[in-house]
Amino acid sequence: MKSLGARLALLLLTAIVLVVITSSFAASLVMRGPRPETTMEPMAHQLSMLAKLAEKDRAAAISAGVVIAAAPADGAPDEPLSGFLMESLRRTGDVRVATVSRQSTGTTTASLYLPDGNWMVMLMPELGPPPGGWKILAGWLGLIITGSVLISIFAASKIMKPLRLLERASTEIGPDGTLPHVPEIGPGEIRVTARALNELSARVKAATESRMRLVAAAGHDLRTPMTRMRLRAEFIKDEDDRLKWLADLEELDTIADSAIGLVREEISTDSLQRVKLDTIVANIVAELTTMGMAIKAGELQPATICAGSLAVTRALRNLLINAATHGESAIVTVTHSGDKAVVRIVDTGPGIPEERLGQVFEPFFRIDIARQRSFPGAGLGMAIAKEIVSRFEGEITVRNRQPRGLEQVVAFKSRGDGPAAG
Repeated sequence: MKSLGARLALLLLTAIVLVVITSSFAASLVMRGPRPETTMEPMAHQLSMLAKLAEKDRAAAISAGVVIAAAPADGAPDEPLSGFLMESLRRTGDVRVATVSRQSTGTTTASLYLPDGNWMVMLMPELGPPPGGWKILAGWLGLIITGSVLISIFAASKIMKPLRLLERASTEIGPDGTLPHVPEIGPGEIRVTARALNELSARVKAATESRMRLVAAAGHDLRTPMTRMRLRAEFIKDEDDRLKWLADLEELDTIADSAIGLVREEISTDSLQRVKLDTIVANIVAELTTMGMAIKAGELQPATICAGSLAVTRALRNLLINAATHGESAIVTVTHSGDKAVVRIVDTGPGIPEERLGQVFEPFFRIDIARQRSFPGAGLGMAIAKEIVSRFEGEITVRNRQPRGLEQVVAFKSRGDGPAAG
């Protein structure tokens, strides 16, 4: 039972039930009635008087309701109660044989021996709880426990309502890491927590926007000096030096473009539409193949997802270019796994050291610093792909294959009905 609401309800229910059981135990002690040894002597005194009356004037005794029988009353003898009755008769000075029996009807009868060999039979009053008293007590307990359960659940739900607002807010964290506004209601502790979360969200949003503005401004401002440097490089007479300068400037331009692209993806709010994932993958493969990249399309099962067509194309293109560039050659497939549409990209490259797999989606990630200039790009392709896939509630994982190679798996929630854009 991990839910706080369930624990609160159980705690309240346990407390109420314990109180009810304790009070019911006390009530049962009261309902037992007096102990036989404390009430038997007055009853024995009355029975003794009736027995003496039956001995002296039987007709008067019978008219008073006394039953004279040749044998004791039928029923199961109650030995302890019979002993109490005889002892009580002895204390009153009337020593005689007496027996108490219980009938199947629930009545209790006392039989006193008379000198003429007959028995005086009299019903004894019931000193215990009334008939059906235990059923009434059980019904009362059931009613209280049922009410306790309902009250406990209601109280726990009222206590948990502000906490559920916090839980719901935490599950709605936006792509920029901010929370929706949390209502500052409920107990004081909950209001303080909600206020702290709202202030934290505002600070995170401000910091994120500041970072985005800084990266975008830096990327934009770099273009002017790079343009001047490119113009000056054109006047370098040495052909090799000129080409090296232009290559470095091209790389700087790519880094600036990628940085601005990453910022755009983080704040993008592309409208959702139904897109055919298999068609997008086939188009990317055809495009990259014409560029001379070693990429092949495997099984492409029809799959429709709800996302932004251009953004998903950009993300998958980055992943495929990464596989073809660093993984020597790659094969991509589109399949289904439950309600997921899965894009699997498998390459034949050296893979990534296991201790660095967790860093592949970090901006400007490089497997080996010494190899930075071996391949084109700014090291932001995987970060951009991760940002896009996460924005459309997808999942992306990267793992090494054996004996070599890397596997990139992208999973989106499949939408198998209705028309879709290619």
